[in-house]
Amino acid sequence: MTDNHKSIDEYLSELNEEQLEAVVHTGSPLLILAGAGSGKTRVITSKIAYLINKKNVEPYSILAVTFTKKAANEMKERAVAIEEKAMYCQIRTFHSFGSWFLRKYWDKAGLDQNFVVYDDDDMITLLRDAVPTLDKKDAKTVAHQISLAKDYFLLPSDDLSIIGSEFDLNELYRLYQEKLRATGNADFGDLIMLPSLVMQNNREVADQIHNRFKVIMVDEYQDSNIAQYKLLQILSGLNDGYDNYVCVVGDDDQSIYKFRGAEVQNILTFPEKFKGTQIIRLEKNYRSTAKILEAASMVISKNNNRLGKKLVAQRGDGKKPVLAFLPGDDAEASFVADLILQSRAVNKSYSDWAVLYRTNAQSRLFEQQFARRKIPYEIFGGLKFYEREEIKDLLAYLSLFVNPRDTIAFRRIVNKPTRGIGAKSQENLIAKAVITYNEDGEVKSSYKNLIEVVKESLDTFSKKAREGAVNFVHIFESLNQVFDKEKNLSVLINELISKSALDDYHKNNSEDSYQAVSRLENMTELANSAVDYECTMEGLLEFLDSVSLDQTIDSQNTQTSDDYVTLITLHNTKGLEYNNVVITGMEDKVFPRPDKSLDEIEEERRLFYVGITRARDELYLTSAACRRMYGHIELTNPSPFILESKAAYEVIGQTPLSFRNYSAGYSNGYDAQTEELLGKWKKGSKLYHDDYGYGQIIQSSVKEGEVVCIVQFENGQKKKFLPQYQGKSLMLVKD
Repeated sequence: MTDNHKSIDEYLSELNEEQLEAVVHTGSPLLILAGAGSGKTRVITSKIAYLINKKNVEPYSILAVTFTKKAANEMKERAVAIEEKAMYCQIRTFHSFGSWFLRKYWDKAGLDQNFVVYDDDDMITLLRDAVPTLDKKDAKTVAHQISLAKDYFLLPSDDLSIIGSEFDLNELYRLYQEKLRATGNADFGDLIMLPSLVMQNNREVADQIHNRFKVIMVDEYQDSNIAQYKLLQILSGLNDGYDNYVCVVGDDDQSIYKFRGAEVQNILTFPEKFKGTQIIRLEKNYRSTAKILEAASMVISKNNNRLGKKLVAQRGDGKKPVLAFLPGDDAEASFVADLILQSRAVNKSYSDWAVLYRTNAQSRLFEQQFARRKIPYEIFGGLKFYEREEIKDLLAYLSLFVNPRDTIAFRRIVNKPTRGIGAKSQENLIAKAVITYNEDGEVKSSYKNLIEVVKESLDTFSKKAREGAVNFVHIFESLNQVFDKEKNLSVLINELISKSALDDYHKNNSEDSYQAVSRLENMTELANSAVDYECTMEGLLEFLDSVSLDQTIDSQNTQTSDDYVTLITLHNTKGLEYNNVVITGMEDKVFPRPDKSLDEIEEERRLFYVGITRARDELYLTSAACRRMYGHIELTNPSPFILESKAAYEVIGQTPLSFRNYSAGYSNGYDAQTEELLGKWKKGSKLYHDDYGYGQIIQSSVKEGEVVCIVQFENGQKKKFLPQYQGKSLMLVKD
């Protein structure tokens, strides 16, 4: 009996038919396809308790892994609440399990008994020790590529062409590994890869692990990478004649983390890789109403790479989702603010609302609108727009440009990117700029033009610092040449981004490619926000005043309660839910992003599906007829995703002609012939060419209306083909 006095039988009685079937299943491998809002955490925790309480499985022999510490802690707490003995199970993250394993078998892994785990910065330092000719920028790139190789379960001797490195990655990876093994330490990639290699190469260790863990469960399996799949395969012991029980829980329709290495094929091919797999679908949805799920179903059904399921609402029909066509992005932000304030007028909470967008940069207009209309809000998982480092840097450059005596702005950006002008040099420059008058003077102290002071001090710098200082001065001198009343101010800001090299700086100093792209988009969005201002000093001052006003208003509206609107990217919404959801920016080239391959379009569509299924009661989609993009106002077309699911929405606003005339006979907004070619010549397909031999399509996409395939051949060559015209020279093969 648990501390809340409910028996295991009472817990089981609360499960629906499919949940119960999944909980009591034993024997063959099990894939639980758990749809959004279907109660998967309840199932996996109940299953742990059931195996202990009803099937007499030793808690010690149960291993359950997931991806975040928070999820692992929640799983353990909920399992223990049902069955106290669950506290003795191994419920961990993948990396935590890897660390546990390597502490136990450190000698077999070639590690020091007291090894430490190197983070990204440590990897860069170690790589530069191994290859002194690498500068920090290149070392960071190579370190990321080595981590990616380990995610793919690839060794230095393997074919690393899938990584797409501009370096001799095999050699650099080999040198790095030699240096790493010499230290006796491990990096994060080793925590997944090394346990698999140890068990592959040491049957005694493998037998010990197989005998220890008789039950292996994986949550959020759609988020696993290839190395994690390999670890699961080896842990299961199924290839070594063991009858261990393997159960994975996940949703192929919610696989949205390809940029982190997640491989949707892991869950799609699970029944093939683990013979005899039973699939149980959890399709009863306890979160959303039927009309919302109807929209979700219409969207996701257009994907080809899925195992298939249909969510069934348990909360009634509800309101039909609303699709609002609006004249522009300002109108979009105003429309969303109106919705929230109308809801508030009838005593609904701000916290009922979440505003979703594809990229971080899209938050700016909503932040501006909400601050001015006193709508409390919070950015989930990130900083407010004007608090982001890259935005502060750009504004500091602009502030120093209009007021060269601004010491705060000067300190922030004189050595950013690095120019060899360190803290001591900065103090000396500022000291030189001070103007002090005697007691009879009018001004006691002031500052001279700091840019001129730098220019006057060139002879005092070292060679490197002198070059940096000349570059710094040139940035501001070149900005003066950009002023032109016939242009808008975004031209000047884009020029500043380029001349200052802040784009390269933030790209190279980001944690991963996703953060790098986000930072570049934020800088572009600041330029977009200046489209309405003249490219003159007066226009720049007006723009900076507007930014300052927005920040002041926002600071006055600082949160003091938990009742606020959530602003959040679609990627960050996974696992969350809100009463009312607004998905914004539903335009082609905004969502989905441009130049995507067929596989990438499918992931973008899964992202849209995730967004839709966050809504409990009300769902709104907004699509603007024009948007500030690339430094000017650009006309836009509706997203193909809303074209595909148009019957699901109540449409308001000026409906675009392309939406009225659309016939949903294809899945990606492409014409039928293009769609057919993409379906035939898709990523992963194997083929044969008379001149180049056997190969595999590594990318399939549409460029300027043509289907383009990039093929990696076994002879090492990489070739581009247009299948519409060159299809006869290529033969698809099964093996």
